[in-house]
Amino acid sequence: MKLDNIWLDEAAVANDATLQSLCNQRTDSADYPLAAEIVSQIPVYLGASVRDAAAHSQTAPDKVRRFQEEWARCLNQGAGVVVVRNGIDDIALLDQVTEVFNTIIQTERESGSGADHFAPAGSNTRIWNAHEKLCIQAPELFAAYCANETMALMCHAWLGPGYQITAQANIVHPGGRAQDCHRDYHMGFQRVDELLHYPAHVHSMSPLLTLQGGIAHSDMPLESGPTKLLPFSQQFLPGYLATERQSCIDFFEAHCVQMALQKGDFLFFNPALMHAAGDNHTTDVQRFANLLQVGSVYGRAMEYLDRARMSVAVYPVLQRLHEQNANKGNTWSDRQTQLVIAACAEAYPFPANMELEPPTDGLAPLSQQQLMRQCLSEQCTTEQFAKRIAAMQALKRSH
Repeated sequence: MKLDNIWLDEAAVANDATLQSLCNQRTDSADYPLAAEIVSQIPVYLGASVRDAAAHSQTAPDKVRRFQEEWARCLNQGAGVVVVRNGIDDIALLDQVTEVFNTIIQTERESGSGADHFAPAGSNTRIWNAHEKLCIQAPELFAAYCANETMALMCHAWLGPGYQITAQANIVHPGGRAQDCHRDYHMGFQRVDELLHYPAHVHSMSPLLTLQGGIAHSDMPLESGPTKLLPFSQQFLPGYLATERQSCIDFFEAHCVQMALQKGDFLFFNPALMHAAGDNHTTDVQRFANLLQVGSVYGRAMEYLDRARMSVAVYPVLQRLHEQNANKGNTWSDRQTQLVIAACAEAYPFPANMELEPPTDGLAPLSQQQLMRQCLSEQCTTEQFAKRIAAMQALKRSH
């Protein structure tokens, strides 16, 4: 992608005409010959066709590759969303997994956990880290549930091999209210003032690190509020900065589409696609989906560093330099302190335990860097800082 400017500015973000032009595109069925139909610009595939291609992948690998080529092209350059009908054909298995999820929900309700920070209070019930919890609670079901060729082929089409799955089972209750228009992980979980510091090519790169998906664990008629989607909106580069603008919200609400899903259907989309959970207008449909966030294997550092230990070691040095600066003049600046913190402490608050580490400002927990700045500002002792960062690290566990 050719980028005219290294930084995104207000003019680019406010360019509603570009967003509207992109979203006025139409999906040409000739570009997706393996799709069973095009619904609201979204290519829809049949799970049976994908499974048949996968079953013959050793003797006829080209068919599988053609599916993946169509999906990747759609997610990147097309509507940005793909549906696979009957992605899971073993509905009895799906119901068994749903029963386990319901058991986990009941257990967490009794323990007072399971809160969701991303939806209006009372609208839904969410199981954080549902992927691990299902594996530990019912490993045989987990194995059968995850041995799904369609899911694997879709993840591979967008991320390549070595991907890592996370999931959050989610129930939207009757009467549950809609979410606001947004984008998802990574950049969708950061504030606009933070995102302005990232160059344009990082805005372009971020969606390539994650695949969003959903497995329908219940039928989802339109009145139950299946996800509202704005086809082609992932192509709008400043979109992470634009979703809080009223003009963008209004455009989204006027032009978004929804697709009724049946139990066992898959929905996958580019995380930069503008979307939002819809209102559940029913009185009796518990809209149940397992929400997937699949990460690229490349989201790793080259070496493992104990950044908490590094931070504790350098903390008294920064305190001493700051005190010397206050007493003797400009021998050490606040800017230099910030540069040392950036070279030392962890800047990103994820991965996190979202039950134990609720967001503090926006949609993300506190990072090590933020904690370090906060403690220096509050003139905490090294011992106090060490205790606070140790407590933060203790929360970074699955249970």
